Amino acid sequence: MIEAEQLCKVYPVALKDPGLMGSVRHFFKRRFRDIEAVKGVSFRIEPGEVVGFLGPNGAGKTTTLKMLTGLIRPSSGSCRVAGAVPFRREPAFLNQISLVMGQKQQLIWDLPALDSLRINGAVYGISDRDLDRRIGELAEMLSLQQQLRQPVRKLSLGERMKAELLAALLHGPKVLFLDEPTLGLDVNAQTAVREFLATYNERYRATILLTSHYMADITRLCDRVIVIHYGSLIYDGELDGLLDRFAPYRQIQLDLESPRSPEDLSRYGEVESCDGLSVRLLVKRSQLTETVTRLLADLPVNDLRVEDPPVEEVIGRVFSAGAVA
Repeated sequence: MIEAEQLCKVYPVALKDPGLMGSVRHFFKRRFRDIEAVKGVSFRIEPGEVVGFLGPNGAGKTTTLKMLTGLIRPSSGSCRVAGAVPFRREPAFLNQISLVMGQKQQLIWDLPALDSLRINGAVYGISDRDLDRRIGELAEMLSLQQQLRQPVRKLSLGERMKAELLAALLHGPKVLFLDEPTLGLDVNAQTAVREFLATYNERYRATILLTSHYMADITRLCDRVIVIHYGSLIYDGELDGLLDRFAPYRQIQLDLESPRSPEDLSRYGEVESCDGLSVRLLVKRSQLTETVTRLLADLPVNDLRVEDPPVEEVIGRVFSAGAVA
């Protein structure tokens, strides 16, 4: 459904020296340098997949999404979405995709959301009967029936994001590009949006490419992740595979009957925290069984839990290294 082959985007950026003379020279003779926002990125996404698109700020995520949706043209390489070349912006292609950006809005601020939806329906040539059915179906899934008749400016941020999603899905796109869809939402609103997207994908088998800085979005929705760093693809595979390859440690959480010093505990592993009777150790996976056996034999343990490091920590290590070993 989505194909990118050696996709690149280069922006020429003007260089100007400081001060008045720098401005004068810049006016008569401009100098430029090229910024490579995306560098030879290649991947394929099958119909119905939900894929997380990860990277730090400035990694090239949004630029890639804009190329895949046809908003900007690649400097080199190629991409196809739903069988079409995106930058040609053909009507048949536009009817099959939708782009939702958490920091942008398409609903008219002072009108009820329902009015904006009817405008969108007219733009896409949806009949009144199909439009009412589609709005009712999506509004029920989003628990948004009553709010659609209120001016958009009176909706909460979470309600506005739900209404934006409804507007983006009104024409039944086969491919959905989501750029930070839960940005700025509270915990309850984030959960509601995640559950809706999971249900929508299950019901309609829409292909979803999702960028987010909230790891809960990725772990709830995506089995596969694509990671880019400074414009280059550094990982494409299962999320669990990334955790296994980049987090060769497990966390052991201990609740003790009597306190122990960090120095005493360090012989079992790296002491991440030692707060009274609660201890957290970092242990190599290959030594996990042996270490747990020693802990239970040597220490007065009330409770012991073994966990993977948080996903946020693992992704942070990937970004810091800029590669996956």
